[in-house]
Amino acid sequence: MTGAERHLDGDTDHGPADDGLADGLDRLWTPHRMTYISGGDRPEGGYEEPAGCPFCLAPGLPPERSLVVARGEHVFAVLNLYPYNPGHLLVCPYRHVADYTALDQAETVELAAFTQTAMRVVRQVSSAHGFNLGMNQGGVAGAGIAAHLHQHVVPRWGGDINFMPVIGRTKVLPQLLSDTRELLARAWPS
Repeated sequence: MTGAERHLDGDTDHGPADDGLADGLDRLWTPHRMTYISGGDRPEGGYEEPAGCPFCLAPGLPPERSLVVARGEHVFAVLNLYPYNPGHLLVCPYRHVADYTALDQAETVELAAFTQTAMRVVRQVSSAHGFNLGMNQGGVAGAGIAAHLHQHVVPRWGGDINFMPVIGRTKVLPQLLSDTRELLARAWPS
């Protein structure tokens, strides 16, 4: 362990002898984020083909591995593996399409209905005060997986933006994704 790391028993190590930093700050270690930052989980061929696309693969995985919360005829809701806030869902068509204009009418209607249901369910289980909804169309617009359309449903609470993301470039998530998936899946109407 390095200095200033919070131990499971609540103790904190401080001091320059541990890590060379004598700043007196605690460290919140989130090594799981490095996979996202480094792109280490990207398939060799990228996300362009369904075989390497996590949104194409997720529905075929067991629920505890896929993080799929609910399934419809044309779309499904899945937890974001790298959430901005607890309960951050993605509504995705099963079909591997990149652009919103490529959806057919049935997909468009069900995507909208799933987005509404996602908001209701998240409000029910976590009392969200509001939501950010959106799609990033293309890599230049910020889409991490531009090849497969997905609608973000990000729950928000008053005061949920604090010093951690602004100063510490860290997001604190109080619940494991598997626990969040279970809560939302149980509350999703059949």
